[in-house]
Amino acid sequence: MDFLELDAQKSTVRLHRREQASIETIQVIDTEYSPDTVEWCPLKDMNHLLACGTYQLQISESEAQKSAFPEAKAKTDKSESQCALNTDEGMDPYVRLGRLYLYSFNKDASENPLTEVERKDCAAILDMKWCPVPIAGQAFLGLADAKGCIELLNLMELKNNNYTLHPIFKKALGQHCIALSLDWSAGQAMRATGHPLRIISSDSKGHLHFLAVDHSTPSIHSLSDWKAHDFEAWIAAFNYWQTNTVYSGGDDGLLKGWDTRKQLNKPVFTNKRHLMGVCSIQSNPHQENILATGSYDEHILLWDIRNMKQPFDDTYVKGGVWRLKWHPVYPHLLLAACMHNGFKILNCQKPLEKRKEGSSIPVSYTLHSSLAYGADWSRLCLTPTKQTPQHTLSPSDDQSNLKMEKADMSSVNLSIGKSSETLASKSGYDNRSQETITEIADIYVPLITKESDPLAGKLEGLTFVTKEPARTKTVNLLATCSFYDHALHLWKWETDQLKPKLL
Repeated sequence: MDFLELDAQKSTVRLHRREQASIETIQVIDTEYSPDTVEWCPLKDMNHLLACGTYQLQISESEAQKSAFPEAKAKTDKSESQCALNTDEGMDPYVRLGRLYLYSFNKDASENPLTEVERKDCAAILDMKWCPVPIAGQAFLGLADAKGCIELLNLMELKNNNYTLHPIFKKALGQHCIALSLDWSAGQAMRATGHPLRIISSDSKGHLHFLAVDHSTPSIHSLSDWKAHDFEAWIAAFNYWQTNTVYSGGDDGLLKGWDTRKQLNKPVFTNKRHLMGVCSIQSNPHQENILATGSYDEHILLWDIRNMKQPFDDTYVKGGVWRLKWHPVYPHLLLAACMHNGFKILNCQKPLEKRKEGSSIPVSYTLHSSLAYGADWSRLCLTPTKQTPQHTLSPSDDQSNLKMEKADMSSVNLSIGKSSETLASKSGYDNRSQETITEIADIYVPLITKESDPLAGKLEGLTFVTKEPARTKTVNLLATCSFYDHALHLWKWETDQLKPKLL
């Protein structure tokens, strides 16, 4: 190995250490049942609420006593990705239990800021999503469950700033099937005004279900359903820019597009680029024509929907890609749940700009000890748009060594919602000399006010100013969950990041 190769390896190690040092686990929760989906509420003033769905596979008592299952126990470690979804009557030996959790993020808690608000026992939950827009002025959560139903739950605020999820309506998709996914047509909320609200869902028999939401009741009714895949239709999703278009991925390894205005016996396109089952799809809500897909083949592909013959980016992540989530503000950041290889954050800036391969993986969160399934970005901790002038760093200052322990982190680290004047007073900022001010100038405190509009990116905060090119500290809050270890992780990723270009 020559000197240049050795130097390159050292640089890579230093970069990796710096990236991983920017990750901090805030809290780990035992969900008792196996969690497979987590979703932060996207609606204003409710961003602190997090829903978590679980799936617990059990052998029925009668089947456990049969010789065909001598090794069976009340609980088993099989997941839906490892056993056939045989739901024909009389042939399925499994009982699929579920539990829905609602958590609240407490901005003032220095330890364990995520607290349980409510739990509901139910059928096993395969997927769930908050409606990105209010229905009749209220927040709703949609569930896809193991009994083949789509259920709507209304978020109701009780006394003392407490909440409950109240079941409103349940729609059965068909007999002896499992509902595997759902998506709302209002995935890009800012373009939802005046458009009818729709749901697309998929099931274990390969069918897609196109549903209409009645705002007045509220309720849902079927517009159409059709056979889309030969095996399980793992995922269905809308094109958020053209909501008459939906996409589906199945265990047959096919990615398909459909126009819901036409007869649905023939897809608009069928793509065989993925080599195994397609289990995750999401349209980019910030940039038109961009689609991300993931598969058991351990690849994440980026597509321009105007040319579905070939993806313009292909990233190998060394794990089956169960879920993909675009960042709520930055169009180039993509969160992936990679099953056997933890959670990844992809920086897709280069391929989105140049339409050729080049996505990087700046962050790998591998602290879960089991299958990585559920993942979501919070809208609470985002890059501020307003900067309060602080200490200006000289070119000799090493920005990678910025530390936060120079201030009292018990009062500052998660002080979301406090004013800059309050924080300055707590830190003694106004009463210190210039030399002392320099000591505390390295801190960054994300400030999210109730008046801020996350969807518009109007978030305020303190930061420091550097020389060009200007950089700000980005603080992202994420929730992820893994299956067999019953673990829900709350963690943050802090990075010095150039402001992304408008794409």
